Amino acid sequence: MHFKWKNTPTSEAEESAAQTLASKLNIAPVLARLLLRRGITTESAAKRFFRPQLTDLINPFLMKDMDLAVDRLNDAIGRKERILVYGDYDVDGCTAVALVYKFLKQFYSNIDYYIPDRYDEGYGVSRKGVDYAKETGVSLIIILDCGIKAVDEIAYAKEKGIDFIICDHHVPDEKMPPAVAILNPKRPDDSYPFKHLCGCGVGFKFMQGFARNNGIPFSQLQPLLDLCAVSIAADLVPVEGENRILAYHGLRQLNQSPSTGLKAIIEVCGLLGRPITMSEIIFKIGPRINASGRMENGKKSVDLLVEKDYATAIQVSEHINEYNEQRKDIDKQMTEEANNIVARLDTQRHHTSIVIYDENWKKGIVGIVASRLTELYFRPTVVITRDGDVATGSARSVAGFDVYAAIKSCRDLLLNFGGHTYACGLTMKWENVKEFQRRFQKYVDFHIMPEQTEPILEIDAYLEFRDITKKLHSDLKKFAPFGPKNPKPLFVTEDVYDFGTSKVVGRQQEHIKLELVDSKSNNVMNGIAFGQSGAARYIKSRRSFDIAYTIEDNVYRHGAPQLQIEDIHTVND
Repeated sequence: MHFKWKNTPTSEAEESAAQTLASKLNIAPVLARLLLRRGITTESAAKRFFRPQLTDLINPFLMKDMDLAVDRLNDAIGRKERILVYGDYDVDGCTAVALVYKFLKQFYSNIDYYIPDRYDEGYGVSRKGVDYAKETGVSLIIILDCGIKAVDEIAYAKEKGIDFIICDHHVPDEKMPPAVAILNPKRPDDSYPFKHLCGCGVGFKFMQGFARNNGIPFSQLQPLLDLCAVSIAADLVPVEGENRILAYHGLRQLNQSPSTGLKAIIEVCGLLGRPITMSEIIFKIGPRINASGRMENGKKSVDLLVEKDYATAIQVSEHINEYNEQRKDIDKQMTEEANNIVARLDTQRHHTSIVIYDENWKKGIVGIVASRLTELYFRPTVVITRDGDVATGSARSVAGFDVYAAIKSCRDLLLNFGGHTYACGLTMKWENVKEFQRRFQKYVDFHIMPEQTEPILEIDAYLEFRDITKKLHSDLKKFAPFGPKNPKPLFVTEDVYDFGTSKVVGRQQEHIKLELVDSKSNNVMNGIAFGQSGAARYIKSRRSFDIAYTIEDNVYRHGAPQLQIEDIHTVND
């Protein structure tokens, strides 16, 4: 698939400001322009961006109900109540539960954790979970990465004498659950300055507030930042503001002294001794933590994340890795089936969205399939399966389109739904699926902009190969960690040629390993183009073409710059 390349020209005023900022920071003007487009206009702001400080974390007590949550937790500990840390079965939920449990366990022993079974209990607070809490003597549940919509379930718990502290980041409904405290920066009545924390981030802020209230030094929280980094990367929240600080220091922790469980995952992934970035978390670490909840029960992932014995952690990690291999097989099969369904939809080219369903698909995999279809077809997508009389689905969106609002417009058809702008989960009676499909697609047709369904690459700058110096590569690394709202800068070099040594590689000959020269500087650059072997014949013909790419480390050449080519435009395009 070829993308349309979009580049916003730099105005004279921007160019002048970039030159001034570049001079002050001793960086290339192209990098100064990248800072300006991220809203960073001064030398001091740039230094804070390049070196985020933990001292700049926001006061946790600015979050609404933080004082109530800390007071209730203090009371529970003082009265020796049994506490249950309860969370969702995805990466964000599992890391959040592990973080809160590990921190509190240092000071208090009458505490346990619980992850609901995706297949038996479904998403969020379940009556079975509440009953388990009652049977085991729990009087306080701290729920993480879910709970904001569990009005009936938390009322049920309250009848049984169980209090809830909610730590969530999903969009709340008008009616709030009857919890003793609700920590959620997306509450409309919350003036907390940063709205985009993940569930693990909200849990971290709760523990930060508890620590501050009890005179516990921040240094005891710092080792848990690796869990925050994993969660921020996997949950695809904006890597700006407070998330950038947590991710920056969390990655340092992950690389220098990861927790026992995460170190075991890193070893099983084959990443031991290699730098861990947000990409390694997204594509290697996160899927393995997720696999347990997708295939069986997410509690196994939390067991691993809180494990202290390395030999045991390796065993559990290898077991979870097996789940991930099973998940990949099912994922591949379901994606092929989903693509076949889309291909048979005669009217698909007229629709701006995709809603497909199959009674036999595995509930834990539909979210992955929705993501793959969204990436392939550039349409908001809902993938649905059946569990008895209930349909369960996952929705994913394209840049700039609020899929949560689209789902909410169909709420009268739904039993439950929740999520945020780009990802949602939902349930409904199976008999409502076709009407939901019609209504969802009608909403998207009316609200989506044409450019939101086009494959577009936002180009940051045009470079010549002579511009890609060791210093530019080193300075570019300071922009990390990358993610939403701080994507890897994307560059274009025009009129490049094969140096004569480019070749197709990969198990199925699907990638191209490149050595390229540009016509202006005659500098040679190494590159890799994943999944683009279709362009190999043209490239080997020694005709010129244009490339859009990010600049990465070549791990086989001591971190020398290498181009990761995202798209190739030939003269035939």
